[in-house]
Formats: sequence, C-alpha cells, structure tokens
Amino acid sequence: MKENLIQQKSFEFALKSIDLYKHLLSRNEFILSKQFFRSATSIGANVIEASAGISKKEFVAKMSIASKEARECYYWLELIEASNFSEIRISELKEESQRLIRILTAIVKTCQTNF
Repeated sequence: MKENLIQQKSFEFALKSIDLYKHLLSRNEFILSKQFFRSATSIGANVIEASAGISKKEFVAKMSIASKEARECYYWLELIEASNFSEIRISELKEESQRLIRILTAIVKTCQTNF
C-alpha cells in the first residue's frame, strides 16, 4: 500500500497529543485537555474517513473537516500555552498543527480546483 503523508502526519500528531493530554490530566485539568484531545485525534480520523470516501465531494468534505479540526486544535494549544497549565513545550505541537493546516488546506484547494 502506498504511503499517505497526511495520514502519517495526522497519526503522529495524535500520538504526540496523547502525551500532552495525559500531562494535563495529571495536573487535574479536565476541560481544556478533553477539548484539545478531541480535536487533535479527530484530524486523523477524518483523514482516514476521507480516504474511504465514495466520491470526490465526500473526500473534500472530510478533508475540510480535518482542516477545521486542526485549526480548532491550534486554538486549544494557544489557550493551554497562554494559561500556563503545562510546563511542557507546546511550541512543537503548535508548529505541527500549523503544518497539518497547510497540508490539509492545499489538499482541499487542489481538489476544489480540479472539480
């Protein structure tokens, strides 16, 4: 099976997000951590769903949702960082979420152009 960059990147991002989620839970932060974790893991889930789409329209819709989830995830990372809930360096996760946003946006734009 051919390697899929966005599937790989979104999966790796979700794995790294688990570490931050566990850390936040250990600090008794339950609300922001859950919101962040849901959006972080939803990116890859939507990418996987997109690859199983039965039409180009469905593919674009799922990739668009993945892009929105990546943007939401970035928001939660900004909020967690600004609120000082974690001493873990969040900048790496923020950079990775920005990369995912750029990749997903390019995928959506390319697909919409080729309709």
